[in-house]
Amino acid sequence: MAADEHVALLARGAADWNAWRAKHDEVPDLSRAALRGLDLSGFDLSRADLRGADLRGAKCCDADLSAAHLEGANLFKAVLDGANLAGAFLYGGQFLNCAQLVVTRNWQSAFRDDALGCGAKIPDGTPLG
Repeated sequence: MAADEHVALLARGAADWNAWRAKHDEVPDLSRAALRGLDLSGFDLSRADLRGADLRGAKCCDADLSAAHLEGANLFKAVLDGANLAGAFLYGGQFLNCAQLVVTRNWQSAFRDDALGCGAKIPDGTPLG
């Protein structure tokens, strides 16, 4: 599925998106997507390619971002409360800070830059692709 089709599917809401994810073993391509201000709360975005995505002001409460690629994504004022960041790749995330991280789940296992140590050890790992 092309990135535009993935973005269109997001607009149908979390229930439709999560049902589609459950049926398809596909990595969503949301790289460089314009997701500014969207409510992505409760969405299964695990393993999604969100590299360079515009997530400014997006609400991602309780979203599953485990193993998601968020390298270079703009996270200015993104709300990540309760989001699962287990194994997420946050390298080069723009405007991401410790206050945003510590309200998520499993943030300590996310691969992140030194500036985002936030009092926890940074796991060894390199981004894919």
